[in-house]
Formats: sequence, C-alpha cells, structure tokens
Amino acid sequence: MKFLHTADWQLGKPFARIPDPDKRRRLQQARLDGLERLAAIARRAEARFILVAGDLFDSPSPARSLVSATFHAIGAMRLPVIAIPGNHDFGGPGGPWEQVFVQQEMADLAPNFRILTEERPLVLDEAVILPAPLRQRHVAHDPTGWISQSCDALPADRPRIVLAHGSVQGFSSAEEEQGAVTYNRLDLSRLPDGQIDYIALGDWHGLKSIDPRIWYSGTPEIDGFPKGEGHRPGHALLVEVARGVAPQVEAVATGAIRWERIGFHFDAESSLAQLERLFDDRLGSGAEGALLHLDLSGQLSIGERLALERRLVTWEARLIWLRVNDQVRETPSEDEIERLTQRADDPLTARVARRLLAETASADAEIAAIARLALRELYQAANA
Repeated sequence: MKFLHTADWQLGKPFARIPDPDKRRRLQQARLDGLERLAAIARRAEARFILVAGDLFDSPSPARSLVSATFHAIGAMRLPVIAIPGNHDFGGPGGPWEQVFVQQEMADLAPNFRILTEERPLVLDEAVILPAPLRQRHVAHDPTGWISQSCDALPADRPRIVLAHGSVQGFSSAEEEQGAVTYNRLDLSRLPDGQIDYIALGDWHGLKSIDPRIWYSGTPEIDGFPKGEGHRPGHALLVEVARGVAPQVEAVATGAIRWERIGFHFDAESSLAQLERLFDDRLGSGAEGALLHLDLSGQLSIGERLALERRLVTWEARLIWLRVNDQVRETPSEDEIERLTQRADDPLTARVARRLLAETASADAEIAAIARLALRELYQAANA
C-alpha cells in the first residue's frame, strides 16, 4: 500500500521580508498551486491517501479567502487527505480547526479531508493512523506518549503509521543542567519495538531520515535560502508500507520556486562579466521564478562599482527577491585617480579629489567611508 507523506504546507505564509507585495502574493500562490502537484504525484503512484504531518496553515487565523481556496484545492485532489494540527495551526481553542468558517468550508468543499485533533487511532481499510496532534502551539509533554498503550488493541494485519509534528532531538546536557523547558519534543524511543511500521514527521522544513522508518518530508515548496546540502526542502515522500516490513521511501521533488545562493569575489581575474555569466548559468531565463542571495566580496574600481549597481537594479526587477550581502571595497583605479586629480582645465575638482583620496585612507572608518562615497559622486559629476 502506498501513500504520500507531506508536511509544513504553511499556506498563507506572509514572506514579510520580501519588499514587493505583488511578489509576496506570488510566493503565497505558489504554495497553493503546489497542492495540485502533490495530488498528481499521488495519483500517478496510485497512492491510497495523502498524510499531512502538521502546519497545513501558517497561522491559527488564516484569512477566509485562503481557507476557501485551500479546501477547494484539497477537494480537487480526488483522494483522501488526512492531517494533524502542528504548532502553527494547533488544534485547540484559538486554532483554526475550531473556527466555524473553517469547519464550514472543510465540509462543503473538501469532504475528502480529515483533520485529526484527538489522540486516538484512525482505523482505515488499508492502514491504521496513529496521530500525535498539537492541541496548543507549545506542549511540554510528548504528543506520541499515548501510542505505546494503544498498540495491543490495533488490528494485526494493517500497517501502523504514526503522524506527528515536532522535534526528535534529545535534551542536551546544557538544557538539563539549566532546567530549560523544551516544547514539542517527540521521544520516539518509547514506542514499542516492532509495533510501528512508519513514522511520518513534520516541523523540520528539510528532507531528513532519522532511520529507515522515521522521516521528515520537509516543506513541499521551498521557503528559504539553502542551509547546506543536507537540508533539501521542496520534496514529498512516496511511501510503500506493509505490516512488519521495512518501508520503501522515495523522495519526489515538488517545489516550483527556486531559492539560490551565489558567492562571488571580485579581484584582478574575476570581473563583473564573469558574475553575469554565473548568474545566467544558474538562473538564466528562469530568474523571474527565483529568489537569490548574493554574497559579494573583493575590490572594484569606481566605474566597475557603478556598473555592478546598475546590474543589481536589473536583477532586482527580474527576480522575486534579490538579497545582497555586499562586502565589496570600492577603490579607484590608477586611471580613475589620474582622471580626477590631473585636471589642468579644472583645478578645483582636482584639488578636491586629492583631498578625498587622502581621506579614504583615514584611520577613522566613518570618515573613510564618507570620503569614498564623495569621491564616487565627484567621479560621476566629472564624467557626466
């Protein structure tokens, strides 16, 4: 029996750091659009249902238009969708699942959807789902703690799937010594050996295998810049499971929006043209569907720096978001210094340029920065 394991849809995520409101809405719509891709993957694999391991919504108070759009999309999936509340969309008072409008739209638009807010088994024809819902945003107890006492009463012939949302990392010695309270911890070691066939987790936004039976699917639509090769967001998991047999798990790429990171150092052998080629190689015509974190370092002349800034303006317009960590030092070239300081027809500009050039070497960092900025303004004015 196959099913699709997904989590952390976080529909309605505000993306508040994106300055352009139209581009923020584009990212939000991409998360909704991704539901059809999930359904298509599940249907092609003949999956029996989709499991959502928490955080279907990003907020406990999703906008009504988002609620309606979400359940319309789920209803169109044409197969059962079973979810638990996570910490963003917790299942108790104040969360979305007790709101009358959410319940109304869920019933009207998505009769194929079930939200499991109680700690009790859901026995299906194909499997048994053991939910560990979060009733509050933060809980100090282990949400899976009830499962150990329930396994003996379960049907013996159906695979058993735990559906949980939280962290599986153990308490650190520092936390124990300081008496720190850690929330939403899952102690899966307490689950009885041989009684559970698969554990579908949510909360970690990257794809992660804890062991062959325990997986985080990650968020299906990437929502941040790369955090290392092992993070791998933008996937869902196709799982083939049977009672007492090791599960077969296949990661399937699901993301449509690209989050890229490029580092580039300017020196005598690395020019703006090379950075432009790197941009084209990585993003090319797909830049309009991407976000880019650009780490820049090294040294540029005034003219090169101005050319870089013009290029950044263009990229910012094309990309959904351009985030720049700019550590480039602007230093006038010998030719630029000569054109500014050796102006027989304009001695005043030459004298000011020489003074500013001297102050760029000031031990006072603020004075040096102001001098570099003023020298650039003078260069632009003199070469207009």
